[in-house]
Amino acid sequence: MPRVFDVGRICVKIAGREAGRKCVIVDIIDQNFVLITGPKQLTGVKRRRANIRHLEPTEHKIDIPKGASDEEVLKAIEAAGLVDYMKEIVKPRLFLVPTQRV
Repeated sequence: MPRVFDVGRICVKIAGREAGRKCVIVDIIDQNFVLITGPKQLTGVKRRRANIRHLEPTEHKIDIPKGASDEEVLKAIEAAGLVDYMKEIVKPRLFLVPTQRV
């Protein structure tokens, strides 16, 4: 069975101020957290730790080494021809919000 959250997988952030923006998984910290980057100059997503519950994986994957720098990630995105795809902002899926009872 292939791993869904692996190094080089392109994901969409579904929570937080960067919701709807695409990012790349650079490293796997543990079973709940991964290190992601946009890179910031391309998508606006800073390099940071993110909970996998706040990410939605896509079918795209780029070939980068574990712990790659932002420059290496940017070169891999350009080589794969995904620059325009990464710049697109998508509408993230909505979480179920409990209704307020009166």
